[in-house]
Amino acid sequence: MLTQFAFEKQLQNLTQSSGNPTYLLAVSGGADSMVLAYLFNELQGSGYKFQVAHINYKLRGEDSDSDQKVVEDFCYKNNIKFHLYEVSEKDEQPENSIQLWARELRYRFFREIQEKENLDFLVTGHHLNDQLETFIINLSKASGINGLGGIPANKNNILRPLLNFSKEEIYQFAEENNINFREDISNKKSDYLRNKIRNELVPKLSETNDQFLENFKKSISFLNQTKDFVTHQIQIIEKNLSVFNKEHKILSKEKLAQESDFVQFEILKKYGFNRTEEIHKIFSAENGSSFFSEDYHLTVDREGLILKIKNFSKEINPEIILVENFDSHQDQTSINIKNYIEDGKSFSWIFDTDKLQFPLYLRKQKDGDEFYPSGFSGKKKVSKFFRDEKLSALTKEKIWILCDAKDHILGIVPLRQDRRSEAEVNTQKTTTVQWIEEQPIL
Repeated sequence: MLTQFAFEKQLQNLTQSSGNPTYLLAVSGGADSMVLAYLFNELQGSGYKFQVAHINYKLRGEDSDSDQKVVEDFCYKNNIKFHLYEVSEKDEQPENSIQLWARELRYRFFREIQEKENLDFLVTGHHLNDQLETFIINLSKASGINGLGGIPANKNNILRPLLNFSKEEIYQFAEENNINFREDISNKKSDYLRNKIRNELVPKLSETNDQFLENFKKSISFLNQTKDFVTHQIQIIEKNLSVFNKEHKILSKEKLAQESDFVQFEILKKYGFNRTEEIHKIFSAENGSSFFSEDYHLTVDREGLILKIKNFSKEINPEIILVENFDSHQDQTSINIKNYIEDGKSFSWIFDTDKLQFPLYLRKQKDGDEFYPSGFSGKKKVSKFFRDEKLSALTKEKIWILCDAKDHILGIVPLRQDRRSEAEVNTQKTTTVQWIEEQPIL
């Protein structure tokens, strides 16, 4: 039963705050939102601070203006700060998808007020009947356990403290407390799916059992507990098949392939790969194949499924200059690139200084790169060299290419030197490029 005490207890359970949070109420003028405003107003003496926001969509002529007046009068009477947004031509109302347009518009308006007024929570008047309608809609969409869990009572700092109370309880509370509200006549029309479910399906379901809504509330609670349990188990599974390094997360493709389609979907959807057909392609793709979601880049590799946040590891300096000012009078020059690349492998290449164009620098691979690998005849594309060496995608990303001022490749660090500028036995001036650990001074 909806009472002031039951409401306050529900609100406290949702916020779990030891301080004094502030609230923005979304109030349309209907019974549910006006009851919400009344309940909050009764809490003002207990230190609850809140403001009210209303949107006049101008869709129902005088009815829309009357809705606004009910909310505005209530706020004026009770000294509550009132925020109004009146839809105009600049809002470019679409010919279809009115509901989606209206939802995006109001939540944008609410966020702007919250930011401006520094309000912690947005509060809406969604109730148990709304929960049932959403459940049926999601059931028809095969949305899985997350969808069947219904409308969250607290998510992204949006609170819905009336979710456990039915529309009938809200009407009864409004009547007992003489709360003025407006009925939206358009809700009686079954032209939208939600209205059709509300007006035609829910009444028939309620006829099957006097306790139908109460039992549904219990079922939703069980479903959400199940969802929490499943989410925890998925986290454990993902942790057991994950490897991390400084920049990437790698999922074991072999282990993940052994899991059920459900587990694969639940893990990969976190990274934006939420289409079943795409997930099947990921597991059948060749090594080196790439897939992109809104935020992630997934590469199929021998080491597993490599996940990177887009633009996460862009080099601030994609080129590393090794020798800026070269002394041509020196017979021997030595460059230890460990001073520039800490994570490397030992190598040492000796070049004929007269064949080099300074400055020398390091860069990453580019499309079309070719070089003349030492110990082989002819030239080879760098991409083919990588394939022949059977380098993983992750290893290839760590490879640096040594070049001179004319962008001639001098070697693939640390794997192979280019033979064109190698020093010979009788070379007088040499430049050594190497990666060696500095020996401590004893």
